[in-house]
Amino acid sequence: MKLFNIIRAITIFSLLTLVSATHAAQGPSFTEIKKEFDNNKAWGLLTSIDLHNCNPKKVRSEADIKQYVKELCELIDAKRFGETVVVNFGEDERIAGFSMTQLIETSLISGHFVNANNYIYMDVFSCKPYDPAVVIAFTKKFFEAKEADAHILIRR
Repeated sequence: MKLFNIIRAITIFSLLTLVSATHAAQGPSFTEIKKEFDNNKAWGLLTSIDLHNCNPKKVRSEADIKQYVKELCELIDAKRFGETVVVNFGEDERIAGFSMTQLIETSLISGHFVNANNYIYMDVFSCKPYDPAVVIAFTKKFFEAKEADAHILIRR
């Protein structure tokens, strides 16, 4: 592996940050993220959030999921492209639940809602920078999650 690729891999690894939503201050600030985004001529920003022990009614509510997407898009100034798609499926109870996708002009928001344990796995990807801490806090509060962990990744 060339030295450049090793250095690039280390840089990318350092941008992948595990952030506890209850301790969001430990993660990188939006100013730091925006600087890395601009300095690396990034393609986009991905925030992956694992929410545990959410409100069971919200996990199983298509209307609540659609409302979440609408409010999140307003919060991060993302223009929705088309309707939010929410589908409930899964024969195996371990993975059964809603899956959601919402195209936005700058990319995609997606999530999977697990009935068995009231967990949610949410991904917000956008070519336009946004503040991940705001997304994490809003998502945790909306779904009333007891715990949340997030990974933030700048994509090149």
